[in-house]
Amino acid sequence: MEQIRLGGTGTKVSRICLGMMSYGDPAQRPWFLPEEQAEPIVRLAVDSGITFFDTADMYSAGVSEEITGRLLSRMFARRDDYVLATKVYFPMGSGQNDQGLSRKHIMASIDASLKRLGTDHVDLYQIHRWDYETPIEETMEALHDIVRAGKARYIGASSMFAWQFAKAQHVAETHGWTKFATMQNHYNLVYREEEREMIPLCLDQGVGCIPWSPLARGLLAGNRERSGERNTVRASTDTYSDGLYQEADFDIVDVVREIAGERGVPPAQVALAWLLGRPGVTAPIIGATKPRHIEDAVAAVGLTLDDKEVERLEAPYRPHPVNGHS
Repeated sequence: MEQIRLGGTGTKVSRICLGMMSYGDPAQRPWFLPEEQAEPIVRLAVDSGITFFDTADMYSAGVSEEITGRLLSRMFARRDDYVLATKVYFPMGSGQNDQGLSRKHIMASIDASLKRLGTDHVDLYQIHRWDYETPIEETMEALHDIVRAGKARYIGASSMFAWQFAKAQHVAETHGWTKFATMQNHYNLVYREEEREMIPLCLDQGVGCIPWSPLARGLLAGNRERSGERNTVRASTDTYSDGLYQEADFDIVDVVREIAGERGVPPAQVALAWLLGRPGVTAPIIGATKPRHIEDAVAAVGLTLDDKEVERLEAPYRPHPVNGHS
């Protein structure tokens, strides 16, 4: 597995990041896998050279972090052999201070995450979304203190407007605080609005992009049809996807399938190969509930598309409303 620097840092990560959101309590979402079913899939990822893992406190109300911590501790001989990321922002309780990016919530959340993960630090601590109710100065200082305390090696951000990200970075630089090393943004073949401002900003500032939903929540892998048919349990129950993508996106899906047929590979490999070839992309975060999801992601790292194939894939794109920020 190819390794790459995590943004402008000196830390190396695998070109594929395994997202751990799929592992949790099936009673909460029918496509969540319990630990015993997740273990062989994560084991395959580790055996394939994946060393970068991303979760969040709110995934399955903390169960994902618990599973992630137990599995990785069994599969790696040393904590330094893998790079672990988690996130903070979304509600973790019913109290007024159980959400957001206040100093109070951040400080409580990092300790709770570390306890669930069974480790004394995470390598990357990310704000899951922008908090409109908390001054960004309060958030950035709290994150800096977490790094200084040794509870996180780096900090990152997730989906927001480029002006917000630039403001946060400016506040940190002005005060001598830790700046964001990564941006986990919504980016794939059918949603490329990040190419307008966020990705150029990240390229200019040496920030690594670790896109979420690189396969458009399975759309690019074939989990839905233009007719409306849903081919997987997740596609049938994931209503969030319905607000992210549109009818015209199937024109791109059709081209992905055409090129995949010509290449003799699954569509997922073609879509991931395109994303891996985009400027600024460090490691797409893939979800995996079947072994072939890992196999396709690993194979995509070695798949190079030619200029004509890239042109064909990009030609049907139509602009989208900005989404994924909530």
